[in-house]
Formats: sequence, structure tokens, C-alpha cells
Amino acid sequence: VFKKLKKKKKKMLLRLDRSMSSVTIPPPACMLRPLEVPLRYLFGPGPSNVPPRILAAGSRPIIGHLHPEMYEIMNDIKKGIQYAFQTENNMTIAMSGSGHAAMECAVFNTVEPGESVLIAINGIWGERVAEIAERMGANVHRMVKTPGRYFTNTEIEQHKPVLLFLAHGESSAGLCHPVDGIGDICRKHDCLFLVDTVASLGAAPIFMDKQNIDILYSGSQKALNAPPGTAPISFNDRACHKMFNRKTKPVSYLFDMTHLSNYWGCDGKPARVYHHTGPVSGFFALRESLAILAERGLEESWEKHKEVAAYLYRGLEDLGLKLFVPERDLRLPSVTTIAIPEGYDWREMLTYIMKHHCIEMTGGLGPSIGMVMRIGLMGYNCEKTNADMALHALADALKNCKKSKA
Repeated sequence: VFKKLKKKKKKMLLRLDRSMSSVTIPPPACMLRPLEVPLRYLFGPGPSNVPPRILAAGSRPIIGHLHPEMYEIMNDIKKGIQYAFQTENNMTIAMSGSGHAAMECAVFNTVEPGESVLIAINGIWGERVAEIAERMGANVHRMVKTPGRYFTNTEIEQHKPVLLFLAHGESSAGLCHPVDGIGDICRKHDCLFLVDTVASLGAAPIFMDKQNIDILYSGSQKALNAPPGTAPISFNDRACHKMFNRKTKPVSYLFDMTHLSNYWGCDGKPARVYHHTGPVSGFFALRESLAILAERGLEESWEKHKEVAAYLYRGLEDLGLKLFVPERDLRLPSVTTIAIPEGYDWREMLTYIMKHHCIEMTGGLGPSIGMVMRIGLMGYNCEKTNADMALHALADALKNCKKSKA
């Protein structure tokens, strides 16, 4: 009886405490349930599935973002990026953020209000960079082609900007743009060459130093297979001279390379000063993904993506599907685009594939919406067995989704 009275008294005191509390909004019911995440095969343009080794690295105990051990890990990341980019640039770091963070960092630090920039637009990423540059006051000139088409070096040389942007891996269209010779043109006209390799790094050859690329950036979540949230970027001496001799401060404090270069130990100063709290677990995962790439070797990674992509192409053609980029050498090995099958609703097909096969494939993005469906097999997912899964799911969707008679 005493125990029952004591328990009852405790409940009454608890109710009294709640009634006297200043909290008027109760805990949301969803937060009182455990987290549930479905298993999905991520065969879209990214993010890709993360291998167990990288997941394990990201789950290691947190350490302070300014601890000496963290600096060692950041130094390792820098060396891993230099290998992946094929560069000896000292000014090589990983942004705390997705590929968009690196995109903004590149533009904000090397372009000042009123300066002219030339943006090659043949998909969504050129559109994004153009908007970013306009927002910070640059004079933006656009070269535009339909998704899947590329620019010749002669077309590029007709302009005289301070910076030229080009997407090496235009994932919205499945195009891998030729880069050779463009860096030489930019140097001839004292123009910085900015290249996006978010969708192509590790999947298609890129040589930052040999190809005279002044600024190169990528993302963690595609062929590198790390979780989204970190973005490698590198600046050569030409780019550093431009960004560290500005008349005005960059519009972003977070992306100011004056501070980030110190945080990453790239400015030659003996001490690193607090700037922001980097994504510690994200850096663990990025380091591990770069280690896997180094162990495997770039050439082997490039060849594997090329081989699996060719296998996928044959399977798609056997299904009667048309590859969107006709020139085989211009296809992005990591993200394959197919023309939407005539008479089919692409949204219905993708929904069917997700529902019945737990596979993510996607439609177009930006200017390629309504033109393509996209299949991504990159890094950890770059296997013929996964290509077979994707082909089986597509065949099933073609058989069971409604086709218009028109």
C-alpha cells in the first residue's frame, strides 16, 4: 500500500510540475518514435549508396574540430584531393557544405562586382553558376546550347571574361565535356578557368595541372561515395593571386578563402585560427572515401566506370531505348541519360520502379526536364550486377506502365 501511495504521489507531483511549466508546445509525436530509413538502391545522379567502410569511418567518436588529430585528418584530405584532382596546388581544401558551397566559394572569391564572367550553359549547372555570379554583381555573359551538346574551343575564344565556367560532368544531360585546350585559351587571354567535376570526379579522367585548370571543385556524394556535405576544391597560383589581391571583400564570410586557407593550414601561418566548426564526421567519411580511391587507383576507377557504362549502354539498346547523348565519347560514365521512351509518362515509370524495385532513377533537371531519364552507377554502385538490376527494373516498367496510343 505504501508503495502504491508513493507512486501515486510521484505521478501527482509530475502532473503539477507539468502544469507549472512554461512549455506550452508538447513534444511532437514523430520525435518520440525511432528513426526509420528504408533501404534504397540509389541508381540516380547522386547521392550514391555509401559503402560500409565509409559509414563506419563517419560513425567514429567525435573529436574537436581544432584538435591536432583533426588537423592531421584535414591534411590527409588535402593530399587525397590533390591526388584525385591530379594537382600539386597548395590551396586545396574541402568545403563544409555540398558542391554548391564549392561553386559559390569559387565565384565569390575570384570575381568582384562589375567584372565579366562567361558561363557555358548546356545543362543546369551553368545556369546555377550564372545566377550565383549575377547575385554577387558580376557582369554575366552566357553561352547556351541545348542539353547534351558541347562547346568548341573556337566558340569559347570569342569572349574575353575574367573567368570562364564549364561543367566537366554535366549530370543533368549526361555529358562529359572535353577540356583539353580550353585552359590554354584562358591563359592566353588572362582569364581564370573554373571547372565543375561534381559528377565526374573518379569516374572520368581530369588533370587539373596538365589541363591548366585554375579552379576545380567536386562533391563528396557521387563517385567518391561519401555522404553529402563536403566538397573538395583547389585553386592554383593564378587563382590565388586574383582572389588575394581583391579591391573588395568576398560577399560571404563563411566562404572567404582568406579565413578558410588558414583553417586548412594553407596560408603558411604557424597557427590555425577558429573560423567555423567543420563537419567532423563528414571529414572522417571524406578522408576514407579518398583513401579508397587512392588504394584503388584513378586509372582503375576510370576504367571500371567506362566498362560498366558500356555494359549498361548495350543493355539499354537491347531494350529498344535511345541514349540521349549520341556521341559515345561525350557520354558521362557515371550518369547515363536515355531519351524518354515514346508514349510513356516518365514520372509514372520512375514511380513504378521505386515502388516495385526500391530503385531510385530520376528524370531530367533544369533544362533537361521532360527530355531524359537518368541512371547513375558510380563508385560503390558501379557494378555490372547493379546495371542488370537497373535494366530489369526498366524492362518491367516498360511492360507494366501505360503507353499512349499516339
